[in-house]
Amino acid sequence: MHDAHPLKPLPIGSDGWRDEIVATFKLAWPLAAANLLQMLVHAVDVIFVARLGEVELAASSLAIAIFGLTMWSLSGLTGIVAALIAEELGRRRHAVREVRRSVRMGMWLAVFSGLLGMMLCLFGEDILLATGQDPLIAGRAGDFLAIILWAMIPMLLANVLRNFVSALGRPVFATAITGLALGASLLGNYAFVFGNFGAPALGLEGSALASVTTSLFILACYIIAIAYDRRMRRYRIFGNWWRPEWERFRELIRVGSPVMIIIIAEAGLFSGAAFLMGNIGASELAGHTVALQVAALAFQVPFGIGQAVTIRVGYHYGARDRDAIGRAGWVGIAMGGGFMCLTAAAMLLAPYQLLQIYVDPTVAANAAMVGFAIRYMKVAAAFQLFDGIQAVAAGALRGLQDTRVPMMIAIFSYWVPGYGVAIWLGFYSPLEGTGVWVGLATGLVFASVLLTGRWMRRDRIGLSKHSA
Repeated sequence: MHDAHPLKPLPIGSDGWRDEIVATFKLAWPLAAANLLQMLVHAVDVIFVARLGEVELAASSLAIAIFGLTMWSLSGLTGIVAALIAEELGRRRHAVREVRRSVRMGMWLAVFSGLLGMMLCLFGEDILLATGQDPLIAGRAGDFLAIILWAMIPMLLANVLRNFVSALGRPVFATAITGLALGASLLGNYAFVFGNFGAPALGLEGSALASVTTSLFILACYIIAIAYDRRMRRYRIFGNWWRPEWERFRELIRVGSPVMIIIIAEAGLFSGAAFLMGNIGASELAGHTVALQVAALAFQVPFGIGQAVTIRVGYHYGARDRDAIGRAGWVGIAMGGGFMCLTAAAMLLAPYQLLQIYVDPTVAANAAMVGFAIRYMKVAAAFQLFDGIQAVAAGALRGLQDTRVPMMIAIFSYWVPGYGVAIWLGFYSPLEGTGVWVGLATGLVFASVLLTGRWMRRDRIGLSKHSA
């Protein structure tokens, strides 16, 4: 069997399929692990802030809703650099100058878009007040945002570097650095929230400061790792950092902007579902929140597979290997769908064990919430396969730098059949909260079918036009 390095050309035939599976797995598991660790980093913040009281926890939750969505969407914009790097490496194995240009412009985009994101966070309190939030909580959320906004640019720069090391076949760096970040977050919160290690006790603001220091730590780790790795060091990605490459910059914006809009559309669907749940009942909203956390945890694996498939497909796209493009995409879709079948089984067979990650199902006060959460998880089990497939299919299309039509598919799927069915069944049928979840499932099914259909037609509609 051939060496299945994540960026080594693979042969045609049965060995080609086997090696593609191995190469995709080697690239995907560290990225999926890094995604899961990142969720733990966020959980650390919640654990510490929860001890400060309900007002502080509510304020941080609202602030993170604004900061997190902004950060996540801008990560989609800047993260498209992985597809460009992979294409360049596929076209020419030692495309040092081209890769350096893409990474440099990715970092420029991280800074410019990060500045816009910071400005949005400055108006966070006004945004929350406009949505009818309690003025006290909105004010505290504004205080939190005024500090955590300084983490945005370091986090976006680190995102570009994460995509660089992954595209260069070093995804385990992302896993290791995110694991170290978990420790940094624990220490930062312990020091700044409650005043340990000689630091002042800053409470809620201390948690925000811990996030800033953690983001700087992550960025420093990537810079050090790249400097000490012989293969990555030769790209000298920080060389001539002041020199613009406007054509490459515009290409990043052209291909990355639809990814950003897809993220906003999907996040908007689930945020809108929470709003619908809040109008149905408090216990339903609580159950929805916990069930959604379980589903989000499961999603991190196909999301990581999708990131790997973007790189694999992008590499073959640059190498003009049409057969390998198809193998890379279908291997990833099978992996993502297969894993989500396992999570669906877990949701059906062991719901209490999964809920124990977040709440204690044995506490009487949680009985109503747990009952609704289990009901919603049954619906979540039904859409796990489709959620995994749509995540990986979108990643495969990004490898072909096809993002505009997938953006329109996402907006349509999530907001027309998805949110439409959620409103109809949630408020005009006896299903109520379960109906809202059926709406979420409907949106994901539509996205999955339409994105997979576009992937199947990639040659006919010219998406593989650069391939032989």
